[in-house]
Amino acid sequence: MKKFLALSVLAALSHSAWADVNYSLAVTQPEHHLGNVSVEFPQTAQAHLDVKLPAWRTGRYEILNLANGVRFFEATGDNGKALKWEKIDASTWRVHLDKPTEVKIDYQVYANELGKRARHIDDSHAFIDASGFFMFSESFRQEPVTVKLDVPKAWRSVSGMDNAGSKHSFKAADYDVLVDSPIETGINELHKFSVDGRDYELVIWGKGNYDVEQMLEDLKKLVATGNIIWDAYPYQRYVFMVHATSGAGGATEHLNSTIIQRPRDRFGSREDYLAFISTAAHEFIHTWNVKAYRPEGLVPYDYTHINYDKLLWIAEGSTSYFEDHLMVRSGIATTDEFLNVLTKTVNRHLSSPGREVQSATETSFDKWINQGGDHARNYSTNIYSEGSLISMALDIDLLENSQGKQSYRDVHRALYNQYKMPHGFTATDVKTILKQLTGRDYSQWWANNVDAPADIDFDALFKKVGLVLERPKDAKAVASVDAMAKNTGELLTLTHVRRDGAAWQAGLTSDDKIVAINKKHVGKDLKSSLETFKAGDKVTIDFIRRDTLQSTTLTLAQSFDKDKKLVADKQATAQQMALFKAWMGVEHPNLVKK
Repeated sequence: MKKFLALSVLAALSHSAWADVNYSLAVTQPEHHLGNVSVEFPQTAQAHLDVKLPAWRTGRYEILNLANGVRFFEATGDNGKALKWEKIDASTWRVHLDKPTEVKIDYQVYANELGKRARHIDDSHAFIDASGFFMFSESFRQEPVTVKLDVPKAWRSVSGMDNAGSKHSFKAADYDVLVDSPIETGINELHKFSVDGRDYELVIWGKGNYDVEQMLEDLKKLVATGNIIWDAYPYQRYVFMVHATSGAGGATEHLNSTIIQRPRDRFGSREDYLAFISTAAHEFIHTWNVKAYRPEGLVPYDYTHINYDKLLWIAEGSTSYFEDHLMVRSGIATTDEFLNVLTKTVNRHLSSPGREVQSATETSFDKWINQGGDHARNYSTNIYSEGSLISMALDIDLLENSQGKQSYRDVHRALYNQYKMPHGFTATDVKTILKQLTGRDYSQWWANNVDAPADIDFDALFKKVGLVLERPKDAKAVASVDAMAKNTGELLTLTHVRRDGAAWQAGLTSDDKIVAINKKHVGKDLKSSLETFKAGDKVTIDFIRRDTLQSTTLTLAQSFDKDKKLVADKQATAQQMALFKAWMGVEHPNLVKK
């Protein structure tokens, strides 16, 4: 990476300093998802100019093959004559120069990948993440940029970038700011508000069952919570972009904005709305954690290659952890709602055998190649839930050993103050901060919980803050095959077979199609098919694999019809309840109910 920076500096010496790179996008055939891009690079005396489209976009640690939508590439010099060019890899076009010249490139982009949140054009809007549209050259990466849009007259354009003289043009300090400042342009609704001297915008594309007034009320509460963790805000203006749509879901953080996508009918219920606003909290936290400070392996971004790092569990998992804190401390979510969310996270963790195999360090490094599915659940973890639970364990440890005076929030405050971009932080830096805060060496804790699969004793952990993870009293024991299945018509197709569970030991695997249990045709789901059996019963499973009917014998395991639930410990001590308040910023449930 150091060599990469040195080469960039040398390349920068061969062209005029501080000359703008000008981008333009004309939405020419929106119904066919097509746009034409032009890029004007300043004069350069290089023998060739390499221009690239990123292979991934910030916030999504996955190679996305974004160059596959480019067609009709052309390059011209300052005399308007065509320049020779060749494509030298999947995302790089090399333009050959025989004399100093400005370089203009033109190409068409096909933008029909809404769910990747990189590029989308249709007859109602365009979502423009520069990584999916705008090529760059390392030689000019640090130069100021402008963007001009040619879009239908009725469209409105919104971005975290500043306007550049017109409502459809923007400017940024360099390509890195551009690539981290998406543009939403189209038929949308826009709402503006201010909190504590900072400006905010909520732009919504698409119709849905959302309540704008409720969204605005809670976003105002949310953005006022930054000082719960950090000493200052890294922005003066922030934009919440929302897509109420179909066929796409998820969210991505950016430098001073976020894009949140949800099905248009998934805003109305309390559960759906909390999922939306907690996502907004997650992306808001990223404004500090990842955008203002981030792990060393992501500094600077290399847009055309994998950016490996072993601390993505902090980048994403700690963000997931803190989102619940902001939700509760702001009053958006109740303590009971928080406990319900945490219960689901813990139960999901306990039902995933991969927690015994892969550490947070390993899952962070492998994020770029980790896949979902049956094998992942059995042998992998993920940076979000695993990182969140490790963050919680560390937080409660810090609080307990300082009588509530120090917390994991202090660690992130120190990261923000000491490792602001363009610096990055390492695991050693985090452990140094922990020692500075507490006087204790966390090397062994780190080795046990981060570099090795975390073995969290949830009973002991939650007891410290006056909580208990218990099975509801009316829960009933039921028979189980230790597998999950989906109804595929007349059959049940296994989607997950828990490693070393009953179905696993009987030789069943994912995609096997269950036909019958003890020669009786299966019902609509596994639960109803097993309701006449009890744990310990031996049953015969008839199933189809490779279009062949097969049979195996299985000993049913025990499960319960209700999961364990995290609730207030009625016997919690005053000390435990005080630690709960230091942890979550609100009174322990026992005190609230009195």
